Amino acid sequence: MAIWFDTQTSRWLLQGSNLSYGLGVDRNGTLQHLYYGPKLPFIADLPDANTAIHHSSFEPSGGITQQEYPAWGGMYYNEPCLKATFADDVRDTRLVYKEHRVTEGKQSDELVIVLQDTYYPLLVHLHYRIFPEHDIIERYAVIENTGQDAITLEQALSGAWHAPRGNRYRLTHLAGKWIEETQIYQDEITPGKKTLESKRGNTGAQANPWFAVDRGTADEDQGEIWYGALAWSGNWKITVEYNPFKLLQVAGGVHDFDFSWHLAGGTSFQTPAFVGGYTRGGFGQASRNLHSYQREHVLPKPIAQDVRPVLYNSWEATYFDVTEQGQVQLAEKAAAIGVELFVIDDGWFGERNHDRAGLGDWTVNPEKFPNGLKPLIDKVESLGMKFGIWVEPEMVNPDSNLYRTHPDWVYHFPNRPRTESRNQLVLNVTKPEVQAFMFEALDNLLRSNNIHFVKWDMNRSFSEPGWPDAPKENQKEIWVRHVQGLYDIIARLRKNHPHVAFEACSGGGARIDLGIMSLTDEVWTSDNTDPYERLFIQEGYSMGYNAQAMMCWVADAGKWVKNRPASVAYRFHSSMMGSLGIGGNLTQWSEEELEESRFWVEEYKSIRHIVQKGDQYRLLSPREGNTTAVQYVTADKNESVIIALMHPQKFQNPSPRIYLRGLQEEALYKVSDIEEPLSGRALMYRGIDVNLHGDMASKLLKINRV
Repeated sequence: MAIWFDTQTSRWLLQGSNLSYGLGVDRNGTLQHLYYGPKLPFIADLPDANTAIHHSSFEPSGGITQQEYPAWGGMYYNEPCLKATFADDVRDTRLVYKEHRVTEGKQSDELVIVLQDTYYPLLVHLHYRIFPEHDIIERYAVIENTGQDAITLEQALSGAWHAPRGNRYRLTHLAGKWIEETQIYQDEITPGKKTLESKRGNTGAQANPWFAVDRGTADEDQGEIWYGALAWSGNWKITVEYNPFKLLQVAGGVHDFDFSWHLAGGTSFQTPAFVGGYTRGGFGQASRNLHSYQREHVLPKPIAQDVRPVLYNSWEATYFDVTEQGQVQLAEKAAAIGVELFVIDDGWFGERNHDRAGLGDWTVNPEKFPNGLKPLIDKVESLGMKFGIWVEPEMVNPDSNLYRTHPDWVYHFPNRPRTESRNQLVLNVTKPEVQAFMFEALDNLLRSNNIHFVKWDMNRSFSEPGWPDAPKENQKEIWVRHVQGLYDIIARLRKNHPHVAFEACSGGGARIDLGIMSLTDEVWTSDNTDPYERLFIQEGYSMGYNAQAMMCWVADAGKWVKNRPASVAYRFHSSMMGSLGIGGNLTQWSEEELEESRFWVEEYKSIRHIVQKGDQYRLLSPREGNTTAVQYVTADKNESVIIALMHPQKFQNPSPRIYLRGLQEEALYKVSDIEEPLSGRALMYRGIDVNLHGDMASKLLKINRV
């Protein structure tokens, strides 16, 4: 049992393998956060729920306590989780404890605490699922109107995490832009409020809904880390608030910007999950906890239980110049080097000869494929590969049959221009008829063709988010309803086609979050395929997300940075840190390059179970020296692999010594390139030299228990 309740003191204790989370009800009926940190053995170890800071009449104690799910009302001035307006225009909410229940499960136990408003028919069901083996808590709220009159929700966050009262904290988060996603930033937390957010309609590349908080001294291997991530693919915010009383709160969920929800009588609103965890093992252990939780409980089964195949995508080879014969040539080259999944990208449908037309017309272009896709699919399968395809279902080009037939199917405001980006508009996925069209078009495509993989893209952010034919009270619900519609469509497609794997993509890595990961098997990390720059993107990604879901392409040399070509080995080593893909124009690669590629594909197949399923250790950061080194270790600690890459260097500095992690100290291991076996203790504490020489040198080392 991972959840305990003390009836005398009305306190709950959630227990992980190494963490405890405590909450309780004070004398006023308010649910208070009590503890979040190292594991406590007894529920009596929790502090009293009635402990409050008393300062002055200018700072009422009720506003200084760490409320577990604060609502805006009374003299509460911090970031609230809930802000509501009732039918009589009262905008004050007072939540008190009503009841709770605990449910035991095979993989997790769940606590549900029900809060009620002291006057109005409003209930808030707080759900907590504890995954002890990962030291992860998954929480969300269900806000219910039990009356007849509607209630307007103006803010409905998933929850608030609290760190212990402390003098110093540091925030680590991910930010960036197109081709520079998931860059790591660290800021001292000072009194005030910092908001990480997206208001673009998707998860966004400018910020990612993951955070970590420490006391300013943690590193990869040690230090207390409080961390979390939102499972949401639309507008979101995470607000980090630190007050002069040294109390730190991290609240997150659906963004309140341009948001309201008409909560009719007898209905409820469910927030997305907000996942959190705690460790004393530094940023590395925080990442590994999240990775294992995602592999076991987030990524869709049964596909997630297998390893991801080596993929080839034809986009960078052909762009829109797609022909059946051209794809066959690429498929033959791909099969010859060991590719297992061949994916045709944009340009196969409608009048899609460029990016100005065709989006929305999801039928095969008869000029490019006179006999449909079947001849190409048959050829791909005869070569021993499966077939995949690219789509962008949430978008439409004005120059398309769909838009000419249904110009009212896009988000727009009357009397305002319909702003085009990438020559396209965003379909109003809140409309049932649009959802029906999207589902039927893709369902028919999958039923008519033997397709095993779908790359689902979204290449622009929202603008003019109007829904002219909806009731006034529903206008600002589009940000949420769009994502709900997206999730529902993908879920139904997966149910109808359980053998089909999905990849989430959005103008590069602008749709990476736990919400989309629960429905897709991998995510596109970035359009940037430069192998050196990818090291920074992939390091930031790995802070919050697992390697199995991270798609990494080997592209043409010098694709992004023309004066920085890299060897075949370096390009493969950079891309072997996740799920391996190849995106270069194979018809332009020399026979020597193709033969070396075949070798590295086979090498990857021999280690991918370690990379995709193993524990990841960031040994050397690209941000801190001239070498990047990443290690992966199987759960039984019998196999490991290290990928090390030398950066463009100066002063002929040698690559540093590497100290391994995660091995059995007393076991003997054979390391490729080292003649005699060494103990795990020696490998971890004495270290090894990988002896990289020259700019853009790289090496892969295999470690096997003797």
